[in-house]
Amino acid sequence: MLSQKARYALRALFLLAGRTIGEPVMIAEIALKARVPRKFLEQILLELKRRGILTSIRGKHGGYTLGRPADKISFAEVIRAIDGPLALSPCASVTAYQRCGDCVDEETCAIRKVLLAARDATASVLESRMIADAVPQSAPIAKRPRARATVAAG
Repeated sequence: MLSQKARYALRALFLLAGRTIGEPVMIAEIALKARVPRKFLEQILLELKRRGILTSIRGKHGGYTLGRPADKISFAEVIRAIDGPLALSPCASVTAYQRCGDCVDEETCAIRKVLLAARDATASVLESRMIADAVPQSAPIAKRPRARATVAAG
């Protein structure tokens, strides 16, 4: 389940992605406009900065900016930074693998097989969706992907 902390992180990134590239935004403004409690937001932004997703500028006109273009930051990367692995069980995790303590045979474990499939499907979706995809089309972000035309099935 996606934590509230990860939801706050994503909302803050959407706000920053909608700004002019390189224009720092102060924590107070992010908290207000993204509807995130300021104290909680400070912890989130520091974690995203540690991961290179954000950069910060000190001083009177400082604040936070995206560490790279919004079309290069995936939902999966943000969720992993805040919530940890995408897998439902350590035995199905790529980044935090651990064998289950009560597992008799990992190769034939029916539970693990399903959890691996769930992890792969989840990762596929979240790694293919970028922060830029969630920002309104009127926002001035760099390298915005073009909207695809859809054709109604007949």
